[in-house]
Amino acid sequence: MEDFWVVVLAGLKVWVYLIVALLMVPAMFGFSLGISETYMKILVKTLEVNCLCDIFVCGFPGLIQRDDGSMEEALGELRRSRPKPPVGGDFTLSDCFYFYRRGIEDIVEDEVTQRFSSEELVSWNLLTRTNIDFQYISLKLTMVWGLGVFIRYCVLAPLRITLASIGLTWLVIGTTAVGFLPNWRLKSWLSDWVHVMCYRICARGLSCTIHYYNKPRKGGICVANHTSPIDIVILCNDGCYAMVGQSHGGLMGVLQRAMARSCPHIWFERADMKDRHLVAKRLTDHVNDNTKLPILIFPEGTCINNTSVMMFKKGSFEIGGTIYPVAIKYDPQFGDAFWNSAKYNMVSYLLRMMTSWAIVCNVWYLPAMTQQAGEDAVHFANRVKSAIAHRGGLVDLSWDGGLKRAKVKDMFKEEQQKMYSSMVVGSEEDTSSHSD
Repeated sequence: MEDFWVVVLAGLKVWVYLIVALLMVPAMFGFSLGISETYMKILVKTLEVNCLCDIFVCGFPGLIQRDDGSMEEALGELRRSRPKPPVGGDFTLSDCFYFYRRGIEDIVEDEVTQRFSSEELVSWNLLTRTNIDFQYISLKLTMVWGLGVFIRYCVLAPLRITLASIGLTWLVIGTTAVGFLPNWRLKSWLSDWVHVMCYRICARGLSCTIHYYNKPRKGGICVANHTSPIDIVILCNDGCYAMVGQSHGGLMGVLQRAMARSCPHIWFERADMKDRHLVAKRLTDHVNDNTKLPILIFPEGTCINNTSVMMFKKGSFEIGGTIYPVAIKYDPQFGDAFWNSAKYNMVSYLLRMMTSWAIVCNVWYLPAMTQQAGEDAVHFANRVKSAIAHRGGLVDLSWDGGLKRAKVKDMFKEEQQKMYSSMVVGSEEDTSSHSD
């Protein structure tokens, strides 16, 4: 029995030595030995051969096939295809069927709530089932899937959990230790080095493959679309930022408090977030201090499922300064990076990430943008949002991501009611022409 435990202990030592030599040390100094690249080539080839050949591919992106164009255009085309009623404007009783159909389509699959659940896959990736019922699965594919489960849970998961645990532990210990140093230049340099080193180790713990386009300029405010908490890990692999966000509890809260000891991150309580003046003042003070790191902000305020960009809160654009937009797009073929916080807590989410194939991400640094003369914060935020959506290949939506947890405001309901009313009654010119 003693010989057994000696062998186990020796195996664990070899396991740790291999992790440190082959993964941790290269990650700490920002280079690779080619292991991740080889793994990704094998993975891509495996998915191409097994998934694309043996699984029926869905030919449409969603459950509902909608007509192109707006509701006004569709209703106008419908009314032009029939004779106009002699009295009563453009409305006829048959218009009800069109509104019924559009209403049922929005209930089944509206463009807002579907952004708060995992995006639909075109084909199975041997990992995540989609809502489409595939009709054919071969015996070969079943065997490949079983082998994949063994590799992901018995080989990759222990390796990734070990790396992530080391990275997070070092982050807490390192930032706490640096926090006791006096506010000299050495403290700032050590803080940046600890942050970047630990983020790189954590990225290796998720098998992240990140492609950066256009090197960023330091300074100002960096704004990006938000899919996952690991967005921070993705961006900070390429440089250090000061974070801005809401204070959390649990594991996230431990990390936030440790990081704030060595770096001037800005964490707000939920009650403070509602005080826009307090938020704006703290952000302005940070931007005006040239000794502090550039700010990283996710103006959506919540995680969106990697298919779209939703409304940017205007508070980040009211403090002035230069905005550096960043577009982040994950490849869902290798794993679902979206965090559905209503369904999974942080630990469960990280375990899902560590049992996926990999996290593959593209990051585009866009040209700096400034507020134009006569442009208010809302239009400036929308312009930045549109640029990020266009570059990342995402859908540009004007809806507030706060609808993930809150009800629609009465103001928006009234606007929709007025729009429906104008479509039902018809334009004033058409109505007056009928009355003449």
